[in-house]
Amino acid sequence: MTEQYTPPEVWTYDDQSSGEWTSINRPTAGARSEKDLPVGQHPFQLYSLGTPNGQKVGILFEELLAAGHAGAEYDAWLINIGEKDQFTSGFVGINPNSKIPALVDRSGAEAVRVFESGAILIHLAEKFGAFLPSGGAERAEVLSWLMWQMGSAPFLGGGFGHFYAYAPYPIEYAIDRYAMETKRQLDVLDQNLANREFVAGDDYSIADMAIWPWYGQLALDKSYKNAGTFLSVHEYTNLQRWAKAVGDRMPVQRGTKVNAREGGITERHSAADLDALFVD
Repeated sequence: MTEQYTPPEVWTYDDQSSGEWTSINRPTAGARSEKDLPVGQHPFQLYSLGTPNGQKVGILFEELLAAGHAGAEYDAWLINIGEKDQFTSGFVGINPNSKIPALVDRSGAEAVRVFESGAILIHLAEKFGAFLPSGGAERAEVLSWLMWQMGSAPFLGGGFGHFYAYAPYPIEYAIDRYAMETKRQLDVLDQNLANREFVAGDDYSIADMAIWPWYGQLALDKSYKNAGTFLSVHEYTNLQRWAKAVGDRMPVQRGTKVNAREGGITERHSAADLDALFVD
């Protein structure tokens, strides 16, 4: 970028602008094609992709099953955002925002749609009475950290991740701005974890499941290429300890493989689908 940009009086959409997601992003909502979603035999139908936001729900399902909640069996269907699956009529019907993940709960008399990853986590945790305290200060703490993740991660993904890894050309101001904010967030987590085992206290919760795919994997340098070095993630020793501990959980390892286009499974319909990935 060699010239200073002056915004026009009225912004207009340029579908010829450069960038990896130009063909997908538009300033309008709604379905772009007609296509029904597949439906499996289990009580829960998950439509997702193995990004950090998608991994949250896969992790919770696998944690519920590992904890003995047999009613948490689920089918997971791949929503390939590169192929614009999120803009089909079927997907828009369960998530008008056209973002993964989305869930249809068919366990009751009437099917219930749930969209936004945080809402899905709360819905499932309340349904099974697991990984979310029923009340009091403990519940408030878990929900506070869950909402912290929902509000903070866009600065990491859409901010730092976009300008560091995906923008058509490097913009120093943008990278510096979002690197600073990402490191501030890492410090928030690191300080919080200094005197507690998990993000919201002594018990593992949906707050950990929501935060780990974004910040735990970044702390383990498994996010954007060389981002761990760039952000000096080794400095956050409390965060490192937590990230490794959560990452060592088998349900977490299984959940991150759901709807993964590389190194995982695109669809999940039984435990056996994942079992094959963890055979010694």
